[in-house]
Formats: sequence, structure tokens, C-alpha cells
Amino acid sequence: MELILKENVHGLGYKDDIVNVKNGYGRNYLIPTGKAVIASASAKKALAEELKQRAHKLEKIKNDALELAEKLKQIEPIKIATKVSATGVIYGSVNSLHIAEELAKQGFNIDRKTIQLKDVKEVGSYTATIKLHKEVSVDIPFEVVAEEA
Repeated sequence: MELILKENVHGLGYKDDIVNVKNGYGRNYLIPTGKAVIASASAKKALAEELKQRAHKLEKIKNDALELAEKLKQIEPIKIATKVSATGVIYGSVNSLHIAEELAKQGFNIDRKTIQLKDVKEVGSYTATIKLHKEVSVDIPFEVVAEEA
């Protein structure tokens, strides 16, 4: 089933993308929740006209994302202190919420859903990827350290 996304759908695409999904996913979730519409010929034509009119606005959004990416590359290194066992294994794990909180302390309001990282379950240095725009992403290094008792 071919659909036009009306908003960003994590793992599928961004607003105004034309995507192919399985019929059940489109019929039972995307269309009823208003996240997508069927990509008919008239809907595609309307989308093309709308994108043409919004091209300069989209360029500004991309430039803002690039500007934010440059600022994020220059931040001081993030250190996350957490409780650790004697073998260096973390109780629980470090996830995107922890990264978002540390960035908020430095003055960056980043949605945690845009932060991608692998499971962090040990002390060490890692990298998180922040997707600011469909064409702009930035890697943020961070370090997980043992919490002082």
C-alpha cells in the first residue's frame, strides 16, 4: 500500500514522504491515527504543489538543523555517572533519556526520540547519533563513569 506520511513516523519516514507499507499497517494504524493518507494520483499532485510552495521554508529548517549540528559538535564532553557493580557492569542501562537530560543541562532541548544509541551496559566511551533532520545527523561522544559512593 502506497501512503503519504502526514507526520514523522519513527522507523518509517518523514513528513510528506511517499512510502510503501503492508496493507494492515496502513489500514489499521497509519490512516486511522491521521499519520498518513492514501497516495492517490490527486494526492500526489497536491503534495507536489505544496512542496514546491514550501521549498524555501524547508531549506530554512534544514539550515537551522545544520546550525544546531555545528553547535552540538562543539559541546563539552558528556559524562554520565551511574551505579556500577564491582565488575564494571551498570545496574540497568544508559539510554537516550540520559543523553537528552545531559544535553538539556548544557542548554540544548533535544527530543530523546531523535537520539539513537546501542545498549550501554558497561563503563566506557560511546557515541550517540542525533537525527536533527532527514539529511542532518550529528555524532555525540559520551562517557559512562562509575558514580562516586
